[in-house]
Amino acid sequence: MPGRTHIRALCVSCAALLAAIAQPAPAQPSGGPYGPLRISYTLPPGAAAVFYVAPGGDERGRGDSPSSPTTVESALSKARTGDVIVMRGGVYRTGNLVVNQGITIQPYGDEAPVFIGTLPAASWEKIAPGLWATRWKRLFPAKPADWWQRDREGQRTPVYRFNNDMVFADGRLLHAVGWEGEVTDTTYYIDYDSARVYVGVDPARRRIEITAHDAAIVRTTGACYGRESDRKGFTLRGLTFSRYAYRALEVEGHDPEGLSGESAHGKEVVGTTLENCTIEYCSRVGAYFRGDRLTVRHCRVSDTRTEGLYIIGSADVLLEGNVFARNNIENITGYYPAAVKIFNQCYRATCRDNLIIDQPFSNGVWYDVGNVDGVFVDNWVQGVGSRQGPAGYDHLWPSANGFFFEISKGAVCAGNVFVDCDHGVMVLNSAHVSVCRNTFVNSMACFGRNGRVAAGDRFGWHASTGPPLEGRNGHAFIDNLLVGGTDFCRPLLFVWQPPALCAILADEMVSLCDGNMFVRESDSPAIPLILWSPAPGESCQAAFDSLEAMRGVLPAYASHSREFDGWHGPLFKSAILGRYEMLDAFPGALGGVPLPPGVGKLLGGEKGMFVGAYPPVH
Repeated sequence: MPGRTHIRALCVSCAALLAAIAQPAPAQPSGGPYGPLRISYTLPPGAAAVFYVAPGGDERGRGDSPSSPTTVESALSKARTGDVIVMRGGVYRTGNLVVNQGITIQPYGDEAPVFIGTLPAASWEKIAPGLWATRWKRLFPAKPADWWQRDREGQRTPVYRFNNDMVFADGRLLHAVGWEGEVTDTTYYIDYDSARVYVGVDPARRRIEITAHDAAIVRTTGACYGRESDRKGFTLRGLTFSRYAYRALEVEGHDPEGLSGESAHGKEVVGTTLENCTIEYCSRVGAYFRGDRLTVRHCRVSDTRTEGLYIIGSADVLLEGNVFARNNIENITGYYPAAVKIFNQCYRATCRDNLIIDQPFSNGVWYDVGNVDGVFVDNWVQGVGSRQGPAGYDHLWPSANGFFFEISKGAVCAGNVFVDCDHGVMVLNSAHVSVCRNTFVNSMACFGRNGRVAAGDRFGWHASTGPPLEGRNGHAFIDNLLVGGTDFCRPLLFVWQPPALCAILADEMVSLCDGNMFVRESDSPAIPLILWSPAPGESCQAAFDSLEAMRGVLPAYASHSREFDGWHGPLFKSAILGRYEMLDAFPGALGGVPLPPGVGKLLGGEKGMFVGAYPPVH
């Protein structure tokens, strides 16, 4: 039975989340525009000083007019908080730039400045038919993290994939291989002992570029150019950062190494802002961000190897209107990457109306370790992970998850659309998460807990930042629309814990589960509709083929939910076009139960009773 303590905690959590949101929500995925908007920039009002820069600027010049620009390096050495650097369009082959002031960098008008971390490689020697080599002084060898398990993953992920170099032919990324004999027109090999790079395309006919910088801009917390840090984040608008050997951007700060109060981190750099920027082709992470009041709006982050954005120990974060695509492009296994990682005791991090797509080897947005009061609303999440092969009934993790909330406390996941994901949602070892009014299409919804604690854990203190074993509960699953196509061979809802935990924890993880619509196109599905733990029996798990069967065991649940097996009637406006607005002719369109307090306001206000991300349409 749902406990009053759990319900009260849900209400308190939702109220705290509502208070954290200052702007109105669009009430469902908006449909765009997502990603960078091409606009013509004017100078921000009140700019203290303005420096104009260009790729061919004079490093000794003052840069005081668009017609007499200086270099970006020179401007950064002079700019102070409140100043603006205006960039003429073109390619800036530069990197490892450092700043510690709250400056603004933006384009001149509608021009398109691009930071590039590669340099052309001009001197090549033909070694054999189809094989050329050059010596390269700026190499970035790297090793996997010490927690990576080579015995388990080495057969699938060769260690050379962890090196941070990248090679491009006419702008096309080549992929690393382990020796000269594997080099083709789509691959390259680096012998780090001799500092030689091998390619299989004719450099006389192709423009070959190799990474030469491991970062574009680092916002340091230390002194630079004779100035101490002012603790203010930079503002970047309308810029592109591409082809860096480690990360394009980094904001330094304190990384908690244990349980840490909100006041103890996130204060060294505050107010970083990115708008209409592109970050692509970074060997590790697109950007590392630390510090409160981070805003990333209408940006595109794509083609990264382990994370797109990595946000650490920050409060009051807003990610809105962005595109996150194609992370883990080398399919590194055992690293469990995410397009967005919100890590290590972030407070009130909001992801609203973003497009998270094309992530076959990556998680989507992962709130990981000690996060508090996360908000994930109105996002479109599609193609996260793979649904090849049957789902395991004895585990939830490892997996690829559109929204992943782990070892954390308090979140609202509402108004989102999940399409063709391994798991649309996974909540693991966490407390008080409300999953409400989402549309799941061929994507499981999952809640789980296991016996993971800090003592003896591979990551030590991580588990201590979340709820204790007995506190991993209090979730709500309300007014969701879950749809499985004819080829979807998985449960629609999976609530799991291992049998060994049932002797310790017999309470329900999910306190409220009602108002949901379960739709399966198959006339005779062979897979259970719902898997649920804890349940009586040796396996501690019950497989329910119908809601009636579930009510027989858990009478307090699903009294206002409905199921539709073998359903081929009206449902979506046009599934083939990705129009997942529910038709009002669907018999379950106006079902549902009242939402937990505050959730409706996060979704743009109450709009009557319905299920799924969108109000019914004709």
